[in-house]
Amino acid sequence: MGTINVSSEMEFNRFGWIAIILTIVGCLGGVAVGLGAIENTFALIVIVIPTMLTLSLLLAVSPMKYITYAAATSVVIDLVLISYYAMT
Repeated sequence: MGTINVSSEMEFNRFGWIAIILTIVGCLGGVAVGLGAIENTFALIVIVIPTMLTLSLLLAVSPMKYITYAAATSVVIDLVLISYYAMT
């Protein structure tokens, strides 16, 4: 049994991963904006830039490594802001 290389597995199943990443990043960004970031320009910029970077990398058919890093950054920022706006 060999080890599974995550990067090559993601490249092989690119279109399935693109659908998953698009759904997660898009929905979390929308929830973060809807919970309160729409009223704060700085929070809106912090959400929109990584989200649009991820979507642009998806559209440009960039390597999955870059898409994964951008999506992870976007998800972390969205979750932090969602938890902040949910507590206030």
